[in-house]
Amino acid sequence: MVHRGIATLASALMVCFLLLSHADPEFFLLHLYESLIYLAIILMLFYFEDRWAYMIGMLAPAVWLLLAYTAGLLGGAAGQISRLLQAQRPTNQVSVLAAITALLAVLMIAFCAYWWKREFAGLGKGRTTLLVSLSVVVAYYAILVMWFWRMIPQVPTRG
Repeated sequence: MVHRGIATLASALMVCFLLLSHADPEFFLLHLYESLIYLAIILMLFYFEDRWAYMIGMLAPAVWLLLAYTAGLLGGAAGQISRLLQAQRPTNQVSVLAAITALLAVLMIAFCAYWWKREFAGLGKGRTTLLVSLSVVVAYYAILVMWFWRMIPQVPTRG
């Protein structure tokens, strides 16, 4: 495997999502599903499909960060990190894991962008790779969002 750093970050993100599935058992399958795209990145690196691994490695964590921010998960994570910096014990394990996951996601984006620029910038494959990878990532997270939405109990409205 050429880029052990990216494979290590993808593995660490997988572990974070698996730990989240343990810390938040109500959403076990969702967190398990979230980890699968990082397994795909590792497999792409193993089979020397670096171009796709780098692009998905930039897009998937970025979309996850956007969804986590929209859901308010990163706000809770910031609060728990603030508690840690004040030498207080965190009160929410899920938020701490989300903060660690967010940090790893930013590192993954940076590493993949560096290697993309180093190996593939200027070769004329960027637009196609971006559009195909973006389609895959959007479809992947659309399934996740629809699945999450269906898990939320619907409150009957009075009419």
